[in-house]
Amino acid sequence: MKTFTATPADIDKKWILIDAEGVVLGRLASIIAMRLRGKHKPSFTPHMDMGDNVIVINADKVQMTGKKKSDKIYWRHTGYPGGIKSRTAEQILEGQFPERVLTLAVKRMLPGNKLSRQQMTNLRVYAGAEHPHEAQSPEVLDVKAMNTKNTRTA
Repeated sequence: MKTFTATPADIDKKWILIDAEGVVLGRLASIIAMRLRGKHKPSFTPHMDMGDNVIVINADKVQMTGKKKSDKIYWRHTGYPGGIKSRTAEQILEGQFPERVLTLAVKRMLPGNKLSRQQMTNLRVYAGAEHPHEAQSPEVLDVKAMNTKNTRTA
């Protein structure tokens, strides 16, 4: 029995549409990360970009459990001495780019290498309900129906 290793000809990428409204952030991010890597496929090969293209809508309506919305802090640095800045998750979600919370969560669930940076280009996150990818006719993935713990009403 030989171990199967996928070649570029074996890769079949699909388009997946996920509605993030009312879904818990960490659970959603782990599902998206698995889809981006391609670990849900039986032909998964660790060194190949096998994952699907994922479109996430309503990223500004994602939920967090506990007091994470007010207590979770995102740090960044300007590059200058003493230039560390912080913002809470609530400030980011109410700000100009609320989709960054979900993008960062997914990015941090992938391994930190060149392949994962390439796989992150297959993720498209939109704050509202509109997206410009109707021509790809994405399949809808209902994350809410997968598990009752995936949803949370605020």
